[in-house]
Amino acid sequence: MTMVRFLERPGGRLAYELTGDPEGPLVVCCPGMGDLRSSYRMLADRLAAGGTRVASVDLRGHGQSDVGWPDYSPAAVAGDLLALVEELGGPAVLVGNSYGGSAAVLAAAREPAAVSGLVLLGAFVRDHPRSVAQRVQIGLIRRARPGRVLWPAVAWPALFRRRPADFVERRAELKAALARPRGYEALAAMMAPGQHRDTEPQLGRVRAPALVVMGGSDPDFPDPAAEARFTAAALGGPADVLLLDGVGHYSQAEAADEVAPAVAALVAKVG
Repeated sequence: MTMVRFLERPGGRLAYELTGDPEGPLVVCCPGMGDLRSSYRMLADRLAAGGTRVASVDLRGHGQSDVGWPDYSPAAVAGDLLALVEELGGPAVLVGNSYGGSAAVLAAAREPAAVSGLVLLGAFVRDHPRSVAQRVQIGLIRRARPGRVLWPAVAWPALFRRRPADFVERRAELKAALARPRGYEALAAMMAPGQHRDTEPQLGRVRAPALVVMGGSDPDFPDPAAEARFTAAALGGPADVLLLDGVGHYSQAEAADEVAPAVAALVAKVG
């Protein structure tokens, strides 16, 4: 049974869904910027069917979470993840995609006792130089009027290599969320340069066992396989790499059948 709940935080409320065995090990899933907790719908269903308790959260300013937060940084999101783990009774395996992966790293480094394992899906754990074309596109997207059209119509779809069966439904949901009053400011803030400069120095402090999942065709990285190897090597604990051929930036939605067993194995490993 899936339930939508809200977590009170300084500055607003976070929406999250809880599904699976109430007595099962806890997994907390965090999407990337400009995406919603529904990105984890298929992965959460598969994990829950195996006896796991899964919480999928909307980032601050996204989906059904409140807008108007004073801080949208990965460090602030890391605090949200740790607060949700405490609320639900941790420790937990944190699953973070893209921007959410950066926050998951910071959470694991900040409170090791709260994080039993870490799954990074196409995660940004360091800043990369942006090309001129990328800077132009990001500049347009960060402006609310063109961005509300460009993000769901062009930029977000381009990050997929395998569109999931519910792609049209998910895009409509995303457009509706961005259309809320102040519903765009979180995405604009998270696209600012330098968001992950504080994450890379914390990688070595993460001791929890980790799984680094990367789509082999992820357009957000010039060399996805090399980025996955860098991340795994930089983490302070044991880390495995799962490279998925023909998959883009959203492996939890594009390749749930391949990602779910690997996540379940890590959950079983850390107990």
